[in-house]
This record gives sequence, structure tokens and C-alpha cells, in this order.
Amino acid sequence: MLELTQLLYGLDLQKTVSTEFSALSPQSWPFSLDWLPPSAFLVGGSVRDALLGRHSEYLDLDFVLPDGVVDIARAIARHYKAGFVLLDAERQIARVVFAQGTADFAQQVGTSLEADLWRRDFTVNAIAYNPQLDRFVDPLQGCADIEKRLIRMVSAENLAEDPLRLLRAYRQAAQLGFSLEPATQTVIRSLAGSLRHIAAERVQSELNYLLSTEKGTPWLTQAWADGVLQDWLPAATERSFELISAIDRVTVLLQETQLAFAKGLASPNRLGSPGAEAAATPTDAAKASGSARNWLITAKLACLLPADPAAAELQLRRLKYSRTEIHSASTVLRYLPQLCPADPAEPLSLRSQYFFFQGVGAVFPAVAVMAMAQGVSLAAIAPLIERFLDPTDPVAHATPLVTGQDLMTRLQIPAGPVIGKLLAAIQLARAEGQIFTPEEAIQLAARLLPEINV
Repeated sequence: MLELTQLLYGLDLQKTVSTEFSALSPQSWPFSLDWLPPSAFLVGGSVRDALLGRHSEYLDLDFVLPDGVVDIARAIARHYKAGFVLLDAERQIARVVFAQGTADFAQQVGTSLEADLWRRDFTVNAIAYNPQLDRFVDPLQGCADIEKRLIRMVSAENLAEDPLRLLRAYRQAAQLGFSLEPATQTVIRSLAGSLRHIAAERVQSELNYLLSTEKGTPWLTQAWADGVLQDWLPAATERSFELISAIDRVTVLLQETQLAFAKGLASPNRLGSPGAEAAATPTDAAKASGSARNWLITAKLACLLPADPAAAELQLRRLKYSRTEIHSASTVLRYLPQLCPADPAEPLSLRSQYFFFQGVGAVFPAVAVMAMAQGVSLAAIAPLIERFLDPTDPVAHATPLVTGQDLMTRLQIPAGPVIGKLLAAIQLARAEGQIFTPEEAIQLAARLLPEINV
């Protein structure tokens, strides 16, 4: 990297670097270089990541052009039959969506490329590359900061202009394994309150990334310590981040001892079938990264919320989480006390387990990992994990021995609330090991019918 830094340092470098870095190589792009004028520059994260040797199968390219931006983007989209989105007509920003990536095209801000780079957030994102000339432009010494693995602001004014950049500093530090330059951190602290003015969806996106990975935990904690998160997560305390760190440790333990369950933690947050969650593939888990739609992130998010589910829901709605995500996090808070009883030596009865699983459903992995983070032992949780992983278990996954129609036919009773009560009693009796067959279920219903009809 040292040779690379020396090679790229300065504004008017004409020397070339190897295009082995995928984003810098037009051969890897989903469109031909011939569509771009000589004045087009690749900028931002794609250049930074290429210089770091970071590769992604899905390309995220950003180009700056002095003029003709929308026409060029529309022509590329039309030729390649790709998607076209006009992101900002006034500022002339357009996106072309390909199967293997996206390409954003923006009109340069200011009278020159250098002026545009001076408007950016951090120096490592203010490096431009001209693929036609094989030339880098680095007026802010971003390559030197890449060498130092440092997130340094371009200016305090730029951070103030878009306060989301405050939170983005921590996310990029986590993402890249960089440190935060002290002067930049001081400015972030002074501007922390301005994050309240940013759209909730944008804040949520950055927050989700920090929750989605173990390396995000220390930077999430630092963001809170620097006052950046207080307006959006007012209930978070030092204990909240201790629990998130504990969840990271619990996840490692589960990967070593309960691999199938650990995979389920990273599976997409779907509330339909609990058994399906445990069978999710690593590909499914990867798709959930960066969102709150997996159980591990749900558990971490719950750590940052008020203990009262209703109050927690209000905060999540303010952050524009989906109904599924809100339901999942509030379910964790609602059912966690059942796994963290006052007397941990008193195990849950079969009846209590049945009603617990009936209530918690597919959210069980998030509740379980949260309970372990709070000190419940793996030995205490393991029997419940085994039930959850077994789709035939009558306690965790109640399946009917008989249907309502069966009861109406055999017992000669009409449809109504009585049918529901009988089915619930049958399910509970099966969970407690009192009945095992459909005939035993009918016999139990016949015995209970006079009591329920009263």
C-alpha cells in the first residue's frame, strides 16, 4: 500500500495504477466505457474500496460529469435495457440499474472536479479516477488517509450540511476497520444534536448496519457515547451496549455449540413459520445483512429500547421500522421476562412452555439470545432450543390432532366459540403429554363439552 500511496499522492498525477481493482476496471462494468466522455470520473466509495482491495459481486459505481448527465444515463439505460431512475432533476442525478449493480451519474458540484471533491464528507471518499485517462485526482490526500486507515472529515461545514454524515462516520469506520480522526470526532460531538433533523429512514439504514455485524458494536457504542444517538434512542443506556456486546459473545458460543440454531439467528425475520427459520440458508442470512429483518439484529435493537413494549413501539415507529420489525422487537420485550424469572432454578412447566411458544412464535431465537445475554445459561435454554428446532414438537409447534369440522361432525355441535375453546384445550393436553391420537382428542373434547357449554 505504501507504493500505491506514493504513486497517487497529489492532484495532477498522470501515472497509472493496475486496474486489477475491479471497480476501476471498465471490463468489470455492466456497460462499455465508450458511453462515457473523457471528462467523466469515478468517485466515492467505489474508488476507495478498489484502492483497499475490497471487492463486491454487486457493483455500486458513482460517476461525476460536468454536463449531459441525465442524457448519458438515459442513453445507457435504453441501450442496455436497464432500469432508469431520475433521482434528482434539479441537481441532475440519475441511476441506471443493472442486474449486477447500479451506476449513479451526477453533475459535478461547483466549477471543477476539485471543487466537487471538496464538498464531500470524508477524505477517503474524495478521490476521483478517470478511466479514460487512467488518472487519479486526490486534492485532499485521501490516499494518505487510506494508508493510515483513518476517517477524516473534509470540513466541519460539510458535516453540518448533511448531519447524517455524523452517523456515517461510525458506520464507515466499522465497515472499513478504520479509526476516527480526533478532530473529526470532536466536530461530530459538537454537531450531534443536528442528527434529529435527518429523515428517519436514513438514520435507520445507518443504525441497521451497525447492528448487523459484531465489528459495528464498538462503533455503535462510541456513537452513543459521543451523543449522536440520544435523540433517536433516548432509552439507551450504557447497559444497553453491554448487552449488545454480550449478544455478540453469545452468538459465538451458539455457533460452537448450537450451529443450526445460530444459523437461524441470522435468518430473515419472517413471522409465518417458526420451524422454517431454523432451516434458513446462509444465502438467506446474507440477504438480511444491513436490515433489521433478522433475529440477531432484532435482539440487539431491543436492547436499545424501553422495557415497556408500548413505549418501544412508539420509538420504532418514529424510526420508520416496518410493522413486522416493530412486532418482533416488542415481542422480545414482552416475553423476555418469562425466560429471565426471579427464581432461575424453577424451570418452566410444560404448560408454561406451551403458552410461551404460542405467544413468542417465530421470534423465539431473538428472545433466547437476549435471555442468554442477560445471564441465563445455555443449559437452561438448550431444552427450549431443541423444541424449537424440532418441527414435530407439540409444545413449540402445536399442530392440531383434529379440526373444528371433526369436532362438529363427531360431537354433533354447531360452529361457534365452543369449538375454539375445545381445540385450545386439546392442544394444551397434547403438549402436556395427556393425549396422543385424534381419537383421544375427540374423547377429551366430549368430556370437556359439558363444562365449556356451561
